[in-house]
Formats: sequence, structure tokens, C-alpha cells
Amino acid sequence: MSIILFLLTSPVNFIDGVAMGNKQTEHAAFAGGCFWCVQHAFDDIDGVLSTQVGYTGGTVKSPTYEQVCSGTTGHFEAIQITFDPSKISYKKLLDIYWHNIDPTKTDGQFCDIGSQYRPAIFYHDESQKKIAEESKKELLKTKNIVVEILPAQPFYPAEDYHQKYYQKSPFRYELYDLGSGRKNRLKELWGNQK
Repeated sequence: MSIILFLLTSPVNFIDGVAMGNKQTEHAAFAGGCFWCVQHAFDDIDGVLSTQVGYTGGTVKSPTYEQVCSGTTGHFEAIQITFDPSKISYKKLLDIYWHNIDPTKTDGQFCDIGSQYRPAIFYHDESQKKIAEESKKELLKTKNIVVEILPAQPFYPAEDYHQKYYQKSPFRYELYDLGSGRKNRLKELWGNQK
């Protein structure tokens, strides 16, 4: 009985079905073109506890991929990240984000053109907003950064087949990644920085 009471009264967070105890976690949300590629960039980062791709920033509740692709819902393809701030800072996540997008384009990313592919940072509190604005200001010294910084809005998870697509369909993902021009453009923008 005491074990059951302990389980019922102890605060527990669940990340991807794993109990995290009292560990403090935070969320970050970024849009950077094809969400498959953005998710791949964050999944193996120490301190990132989970990632999920989906849709945010639009006017339709629980949109489908087809609706978002129509360009009529206002949604961005985005990623939501749950992270442990004692292991990785929001500033470091922003640095990874910047180096995995083309921040000079507003109409899409790489070969993907359309409103759903435009880049944006969605802040969850005033601290994130300030850090994002400072990070953008620093980059503006050397590049024409056009990425919007917006308040977080409802995030709708994408269909299951989009989650961790690079793992589910590695061959198709590699073909897309190579054909998109992403790697070459990132090298032009950032050199070998990661």
C-alpha cells in the first residue's frame, strides 16, 4: 500500500514513456523547412530528451499533412523539443538550429518552397524570447537574418509516419536529403561549423 501511495503522490514527468522523476524539463519549438531534417539534427544531442514533429502557428485545429501542404492553414512544419536545461542550454539549441537552416530565406528552405516551410523560432517564455532575440542580433552582424521570433502556439503532432522519418525510411530520407541541396547550402552559409 505504501508503494502505491508513493507512486500516486510523487510528482513524475513522462518523456516518451520514461519516468523522469523531479527533473526539470523545458520545451523549445523551431520551424526550419522540412521537419524530417530538423528532427534528425536534434535527436542525438546530449540533453535533448525527446523530439516530435508537427504543425504550429496556423488557424486550423489538428490539421492534417495534406491541409498544411495546401498552404491555406498558416501552419509551419515544426519540431517540438523537450530538453534538460541542466545538460543543454536554450542558447545552445538555438545555435544548433541556426546552423541547420538557411536563415536568409523567408519563402521556404532549400528545395522546399511554400509558407509551411518558412523558418521561425517559437518562444515559450520571456527568457527564451530574450535569448532568441540576442542570438538573432548577433548573427545579423554577418548575415541577413529574416527568421521570425514568435510566441509559442498550439503544437499539433504530425502523423506517425513523419515521426523520426530518417529512421523509418533511411533510404528515402537520404535521397531527399541529398536532392534537397541542404548540405551544400549549409556549407556555403556556415562552413564546417556545427
